[in-house]
Amino acid sequence: MTLHPRLLNGRTGDPGLWIEARHQPEAILLDCGDLSTLAPRQLLRVGLVAVSHAHMDHWAGFDRLLRLLIGRQRRVQVVGPAGFAGRLFHRLQAYTWNLVDRIPAELAFEVTEIAPGAHWARTRFRLAEGFRAVPLPSQPAVADGTVLQLGALRLRAAVLDHGTPSLGFAVEEAAHVNVWRSRLDARGLPTGPWLAALKAAVLAGAPDGTPIPLPTGAPPQPLGALRELVEVTPGERLAYLTDLADTAANRAVAIALARDADILFIEAPFAAADAAHALDRRHLTTRAAGEIARDAGARHIEPFHFSPRYEDAEARLFSEVFAAAGRPLPH
Repeated sequence: MTLHPRLLNGRTGDPGLWIEARHQPEAILLDCGDLSTLAPRQLLRVGLVAVSHAHMDHWAGFDRLLRLLIGRQRRVQVVGPAGFAGRLFHRLQAYTWNLVDRIPAELAFEVTEIAPGAHWARTRFRLAEGFRAVPLPSQPAVADGTVLQLGALRLRAAVLDHGTPSLGFAVEEAAHVNVWRSRLDARGLPTGPWLAALKAAVLAGAPDGTPIPLPTGAPPQPLGALRELVEVTPGERLAYLTDLADTAANRAVAIALARDADILFIEAPFAAADAAHALDRRHLTTRAAGEIARDAGARHIEPFHFSPRYEDAEARLFSEVFAAAGRPLPH
């Protein structure tokens, strides 16, 4: 696995997912509730905070992150639903920033608000300006929900209904290009930096006639003559779905976002027998979570956000999710 996700507070605590990827210095936070399980060195790696919605259990931990970042040279991307920049503004303005001229390190948060429509609003907050809100050019909405790239990782988002807009997320790694060492040896070609150009051309879908420089002093060869040296495999994909009502519209959006996910983190707050209560609270049941995972074709299911009312029945909720998904319980 290249993606290494971790639920921050188990299956019953504040929702939150920490994601790091091999060879990538910056980490991702999906939701920002209780962050006490993350060490300062981990929080200082955060380059993207994507918040599903502003209920307290998804958002209360931001101040701990902020406190660690003051005095650091950082630009952090923030993604949230409509109106989220205003919420961040008021959070930041709860503090006094009259001494920021003594802090040379540039700290900035850049917020993208995901909402229906042709464009997504963007806003920047800089420490040097006392975190005043500065509108940025809006970002054209993309049909597949792609919001941004963080290194080799792509973030997609979709709007769900929780009585308030709540975002679901997918984090996807770029495809892998693996080099066949045996095929290099058979053609008398060495490993080395020149392979980066070959990999980049393959990932970019360059035409077969694209010249690829060789390290041996020989003339460049066309990409088509070198394709057999590499194999392309899909990158890893995970999805994160929390705080959504069990409606047909929500299911359709959730399934599309989680399609073929290698790992699906999905809320399952209420037992199947408590469907009426789940509907009133606009959450999923274990059965709904399992059915969404099944219909999305997720390879691995990680249910979470279990209600405290089932404190001694976590195994029951877990079993109901996997039964609805038509899967055996994992060992």
